[in-house]
Amino acid sequence: MNFLRRRYEPIQVKHENLEHVSVGCFKATLSKVLGLGIIGGSLLVKVPQIVKILKSKSAEGINVLSVLLDLFAITAMVSYSFISGFPFSSWGDGVFLGIQTLAIAVLVMHFSGNTVQATAFLGAYLAVVFAATSGLTSVKILWACQAMNIPIVLTSKLIQAYTNYTNGSTGQLSAATGFMLFFGSLARIFTSIQETGDMTMIIMYICSTAANAVIAAQILYYWNVVTQVKEKAKKAQ
Repeated sequence: MNFLRRRYEPIQVKHENLEHVSVGCFKATLSKVLGLGIIGGSLLVKVPQIVKILKSKSAEGINVLSVLLDLFAITAMVSYSFISGFPFSSWGDGVFLGIQTLAIAVLVMHFSGNTVQATAFLGAYLAVVFAATSGLTSVKILWACQAMNIPIVLTSKLIQAYTNYTNGSTGQLSAATGFMLFFGSLARIFTSIQETGDMTMIIMYICSTAANAVIAAQILYYWNVVTQVKEKAKKAQ
């Protein structure tokens, strides 16, 4: 019996190791799939917002400071991740979100009557991105900017939330964009844990998810309020 026990014990250890490896492989694969899915979704996540601004030729209800802070946070995250050599699947969506956020910032300035300012801002931003990603900027500075993202993300979203509250509506904010940002940041918590292990990025996405949840909740709330107002107006006519 001792002989049989000795023969089967190694098999049991191997089986336990195999289970551990299988769970690890599943998490890694899931993280990659989620990451690539988020990148795919990021190609269009803010397009509804851009289209809404262009159609109405108005940036009503969109706080430009909130947009600029959001752009800073995205740019800092992408630059830090790129220089740190993190997998593209863990931060690639930031590239496309950055481009779309830049477009929104320029459009908001343009439709607010500041076209010259918008053009100057575009040129300055491109210069900053080049400096941050070409090795001209110290990694320590990029890390500091990434660490600053945590309060900046919260501030940018809460400024927009306050604007929505004071206006009593979400104005030209796109519902599709709001919900995609919420679910995207939620999934990024998992992918950041799996692929980077960087606490500043993980905490940033936790804060971003919480703040995006507030905006998404406001979109739902004010959507119903606006609908009720329109129905009352129709009845009054």
